[in-house]
Amino acid sequence: MIGATIDHKQHSEFGVAIVMTWLDKLPWWGVIAVAFGLGFAPLFPEPHIWQKLKMLGAGTLSKPLDVFDLALHSAPWLVAGAKLMRQLSS
Repeated sequence: MIGATIDHKQHSEFGVAIVMTWLDKLPWWGVIAVAFGLGFAPLFPEPHIWQKLKMLGAGTLSKPLDVFDLALHSAPWLVAGAKLMRQLSS
């Protein structure tokens, strides 16, 4: 419909519904495999996520690449946590 106004609350709720549906459709085996595979990569000399968390705690996480690395390696764990919270709340 041309000229129709969009209620921002409805638009936001629609986006949340899409994300929740996507999260529900993700298989647990895939979420766990990616969380362990990317979340702990590389294993030696130490996982990047651990290294970046130590840098964050020490206040030395300042390079853009390090921040990106932290986001990249923590994202699968955040998805797994969101899926778990969603499953426990239903």
